[in-house]
Amino acid sequence: METPAAVQRMIEATNAGDHAAFVAAFTEDAYLEDWGRKFHGRDGVASWDHTDNIGKNTRFAALRTRQDGEGYVVTLDVRGDGFNGTSDIAFEVQGDQIRSMVIKPD
Repeated sequence: METPAAVQRMIEATNAGDHAAFVAAFTEDAYLEDWGRKFHGRDGVASWDHTDNIGKNTRFAALRTRQDGEGYVVTLDVRGDGFNGTSDIAFEVQGDQIRSMVIKPD
């Protein structure tokens, strides 16, 4: 299955180190959860990006994508100055943006 375009844009923004494009990939009321830490709206997404994503020189590679109900689970290979390894991340997409991104511990 192809990775949804909204998620692909978020991956590309991360890999390019483009903070503005990363935040723009999410809806205004987005929800992001990273191992129980919860972030709300674009301000929350921007904060997480600075502390845990682009701010840690993260690079993503999508390994596989599967449908999960109305959402998607994308297995990402994650590299950078923070977490390194593979992670299944659940996404809900609204139009051409990400409405929610949930990273759960394995």
